Amino acid sequence: MATNLVFVYGTLKQNEPNHHWLTDKENGESKLVGKATTQERYPLVIASKFNIPFLLAVPGKGEQIEGEVYEVDEKMMSNLDILEDHPKLYERKKNKMTLEATGEVVECWIYLLHKYRPDLLDLPMLKSYSSKGSHGKEYVASEDDLSDPENI
Repeated sequence: MATNLVFVYGTLKQNEPNHHWLTDKENGESKLVGKATTQERYPLVIASKFNIPFLLAVPGKGEQIEGEVYEVDEKMMSNLDILEDHPKLYERKKNKMTLEATGEVVECWIYLLHKYRPDLLDLPMLKSYSSKGSHGKEYVASEDDLSDPENI
């Protein structure tokens, strides 16, 4: 079984609204490797009427982002690409993460938003996302098409 490492920082994390995507065997196989932090800083913001966490493709701005690394098979990776609307909405890139438990640096896939309104960079930037966080912007599940990132 070919595997990939993927870093999740938003609604796919444990105890978040879309974590079921990673645990549903119909989507493929996944296994939690552990908590991790991006080596680079990025702006993590909450935007849109659905309060979606977006990691903006602006390395060096924002925070080192806390999330989780999963080992996933090709089927799960393909389904995550569908969920994240890669490459139309998010672009999947390789990035280095530091595993919390061991300090080991691993290279993982990460989904970054490359096309967005410039004013998103004026929003509060988070280090770690939780739908029920103190920001008061709980995630709203929707089937709406978000394929035009300029409108987010």
